[in-house]
Amino acid sequence: MKIELKLIFILCLSPLFVNAQTDVITKKQSITVPKINYKVLEDSEPWKDTEDWTEVKTVSVDANGIPEDAIVLFSGNNLDAWQSPQLPSPANMEQAEVISPALTSDYIGQATKWEIVDQAMRNAPKSGSVASKQSFGSVQMHIEWLAPKAEHVTGQDYSNSGIFFMGLYEVQVLNSYKNPTYSNGQASSVYKQNRPLVNASKPTDVWQTYDIVFIAPTFDTNQKLISPAYLTVFHNGVLVQNHFELQGPTLFIGESDYVYHQEKLPLVLQNHGLPVLYRNIWLREL
Repeated sequence: MKIELKLIFILCLSPLFVNAQTDVITKKQSITVPKINYKVLEDSEPWKDTEDWTEVKTVSVDANGIPEDAIVLFSGNNLDAWQSPQLPSPANMEQAEVISPALTSDYIGQATKWEIVDQAMRNAPKSGSVASKQSFGSVQMHIEWLAPKAEHVTGQDYSNSGIFFMGLYEVQVLNSYKNPTYSNGQASSVYKQNRPLVNASKPTDVWQTYDIVFIAPTFDTNQKLISPAYLTVFHNGVLVQNHFELQGPTLFIGESDYVYHQEKLPLVLQNHGLPVLYRNIWLREL
């Protein structure tokens, strides 16, 4: 017992112990918050210098969650807002350098061969991709999609599709519920550029939602890039892409870079030859 007490006494007097105690004590600080005398400031009212009284537009939302200023591209009734795309989305930079500047906002294509099944639009076999007749730049978008259950199908072959803003910048659609593949090619990835922050996928045969903010790139009069494109994506209400800066068009092969294109271009839903359904598609121009 005497030996233990002596050891404790020595430790208490050691420099290491004293310094540790001193460090704790010196970290305690008193903070004085400056007071504001509002009575003295009543005449000058300096707080008004930072008030913005610009009237903000009022937008109501209907019972289905659609804002009144939204452009509804599909509500389950018809495919009047859709047509065949002008050109395919590029797979590499060689194609991008040809396709991007050739895309036009006023293209008139053939009627789409996609089908309506139970108020959802479905890519029929050999129907190709589908493009909106109207062209868009920066938008807020809502879209719902479903991957039908399939047997003996895995990876990129399981309900592979995609949402191409301006026909060039893709948010991937894929069954990613217990279906491994490369992470920058799974559902809600910015295809081949950025994997999602988390996998928020639901099982097959269950409707899923994307809420997306797409900021279009801008070019100067000499067709040089001024600002890149950005994507923010919520998958089933979960943030999975946080204002991601795109490197250029999303490509299947190789690195990407920006190629000039018009300010507004059609939205494209990809038909990869694999079954997928879409419904409740609307967007707001920003």
